[in-house]
Amino acid sequence: MRMIITMVAVMSNFIIQAMLAGIFIALAAGPMGCFLVWRRMAYFGDSMSHSALVGIALGISMGVSYSLGIMLVCILFAVALGSLELKGNLATDTLLGILAHSSLSLGLIWISLMSHPINLEAILFGDILTITYHECMVIVLGVLIILGCIFKMWPKLILLTLHEDLAFAEGVHVKKIKWIFMALLSMMVAFSVQVIGILLLMSLMIIPAATARQWARTPLSMSLLAMLIGALSVVLGIWGSMQFDVPSAPCIVLCATLLFMSSLLRSSA
Repeated sequence: MRMIITMVAVMSNFIIQAMLAGIFIALAAGPMGCFLVWRRMAYFGDSMSHSALVGIALGISMGVSYSLGIMLVCILFAVALGSLELKGNLATDTLLGILAHSSLSLGLIWISLMSHPINLEAILFGDILTITYHECMVIVLGVLIILGCIFKMWPKLILLTLHEDLAFAEGVHVKKIKWIFMALLSMMVAFSVQVIGILLLMSLMIIPAATARQWARTPLSMSLLAMLIGALSVVLGIWGSMQFDVPSAPCIVLCATLLFMSSLLRSSA
């Protein structure tokens, strides 16, 4: 009997940790996803998340946290994209496609050449139920930093989203704000890999933001609603994965999609 009680207590702890980590990731993904939707940068965010695999391989090879490797590679990804846009004559979406798939292929090859085994499925699709207490606290701290930076820069980000030239005329350091946003997006990718996985990461940013857009009338209300929808998707997704014994990350994305479809049906009614 004591063994059963202990097992229930341990199970409750890891579910609570998974819920807490997922909800906090969703809270940061809400406003980040709104800016990606407003600026039509969804494909950019998806391409950057693909480069995270190279960051994981780099972090493991250097013997440091793979989160640090992801942030470094994501920033280099943004720099490479900017350089290619200035020097080449190819469209941005073409460059993003090249960088995304080449970095994903490089990461897969790099990891396959490593001597010690790596759970590639967990990296690609996430494994939120294996998050430890320490990892959960790191995610919470990182998300609080991201949210603090976003809401501190909120007026400048909104002005930049509306019109870059107008923002520049109002004294906004456009390039500086852009690079800070890229750094925050890199942090978001790094913290979210274990929760939702590389291939599904952007869905937790884009789908709740797109859902919130059906209801919200102001940028702030859309951002707050996206946070709420994302958190609800995490809770429903983890509950569904436990009930039906299916992977958590795809279940979270499916719940977010169902909420989006419901909002479409309600708005068209």
